[in-house]
Amino acid sequence: MRANPERASYRHRARRHPRRPASGLTDTWTTVDGVDVFYRTSRNAEGAPVMTHLHGFGLSGRYLLPTAELLSDEFLTYVPDLPGFGRSGRPSRPFDVPDLAHAAAGFLDDRGVTSTTLVGNSMGCPVICEFAHRYPERLDRAVLVSPAGGIANQPLRRAIGQLTRDGGREPARMLGVATPDYLRFGVPSTIRLFRALTRYPTLERLLELTIPTLVVLGDRDPLLPGPARVQEVAAQTDNHVLVVLIQGAAHAINFSHPGELAHAIRLFMRDEPIVDDPDSPGTASVYEIHRGTLHPPAKPKPDGGGTPGG
Repeated sequence: MRANPERASYRHRARRHPRRPASGLTDTWTTVDGVDVFYRTSRNAEGAPVMTHLHGFGLSGRYLLPTAELLSDEFLTYVPDLPGFGRSGRPSRPFDVPDLAHAAAGFLDDRGVTSTTLVGNSMGCPVICEFAHRYPERLDRAVLVSPAGGIANQPLRRAIGQLTRDGGREPARMLGVATPDYLRFGVPSTIRLFRALTRYPTLERLLELTIPTLVVLGDRDPLLPGPARVQEVAAQTDNHVLVVLIQGAAHAINFSHPGELAHAIRLFMRDEPIVDDPDSPGTASVYEIHRGTLHPPAKPKPDGGGTPGG
């Protein structure tokens, strides 16, 4: 791929003078398979477990930072912009889901990471499923937040309508984060990648997962089927899937409800029952709606704490 002098110059300046963004993670660059890759990372001591956050369709990792930062004290954290997204360079040809999973593995190789927990939002969830299919020995656990790309989002005009409705349910500040990413990604890339997502066997790959998996849904997410359908799918798996519902959340939970999501992830990583976070007061509440038997049994909820969709 022909180098972009402006991007290369910026990358070299960033390497000499890494800046500390508001998120508290360090911005930096590397090169993977000839493509400049921009990423954010924490500075944990050696030996901390690795957690890598993968972004959604057309976006960069920027909107994942609110949740990633809350977890960065406990995990060696990476938030890359996958090739073709955000500030990273474009590959020589358009990537599909398997290509993006391979790119994520290449990024981890470049960082010397042999095993990680992957946290994905939206399109990042099929990428995680493909990563698990190709590199099962390298994945400790999976966190699938608002998994998208299945039949519920087809055809493209339906997905556009769903995204439009979701935009009105996200925090207003999300618009300033997402708009530059979508504009840079462009219409041709959007159409190509959407077609690739519709051909990807998301459900088949999900049912193949054999590692502890946390699925997090928002009850206001217009891109996903209802909790009953999610429970039906989860029940087909090999007792390792834990499904959690965040009331009041739409699709971009990593951005809109970072406290609740980070709390649920921490409990999942400890194999503890998922309960509401007392440190994140407000209208949002977190509930388990499905738990496989490989996890410890959930403690009963207090009277009046029924499970939505259960």
